[in-house]
Amino acid sequence: MITVLLADDEHLIRGALASLLALEDDITVVAQAGTGDAALELARAHRPDVAVLDLRMPGLDGLAVAERLRTLAPACASVIVTGHARAGALKRALSVGVLGFVSKTVSAGHLAQIIRTVHAGRRYIDPDIAADAIDAGACPLTPREAELLWYAGEGVPVAEIATRTSLSRGTVRDHLSAAAMKLGAEDGQAAARIAREQGWL
Repeated sequence: MITVLLADDEHLIRGALASLLALEDDITVVAQAGTGDAALELARAHRPDVAVLDLRMPGLDGLAVAERLRTLAPACASVIVTGHARAGALKRALSVGVLGFVSKTVSAGHLAQIIRTVHAGRRYIDPDIAADAIDAGACPLTPREAELLWYAGEGVPVAEIATRTSLSRGTVRDHLSAAAMKLGAEDGQAAARIAREQGWL
């Protein structure tokens, strides 16, 4: 039996997905979370085989959770599910060891098969997202710069970005400045706009 943790801030989607996965003979949902912080607590308590994480959640996002799970629950494979797939997010996901990256349009049956795939230690990337990543071209940003720009583009203050990423405020500012310089932007928010236009975030 493959044990699964579901984390999505939309209760209806999370509940429906849990109900559909419950129909699978070899999969059981052992915990559900509405925030990234709650997902980490439940992962610590239940030690799931697979964590299915929404990319965007209050507090820690899915990628931050996946990164922390590598230390907290190294045997747990992570799958990111997103309605806002971008090449930069895929690059960040791969850099933190995510094995699955799929669109929210995926069917429950297909997601069940993806859960089996990553539980077996294999990777699954949605073909359309992979194609978009190739089309976006080479990104000059490091995964950390892209991560911090994404937060900046969402209007998250530097202090909160520092808290979410476990970095100092000065380090966050340094990364945002470096990213802005690479993209010829006047500040982090302008750099985030440019990066989004290029498909890197």
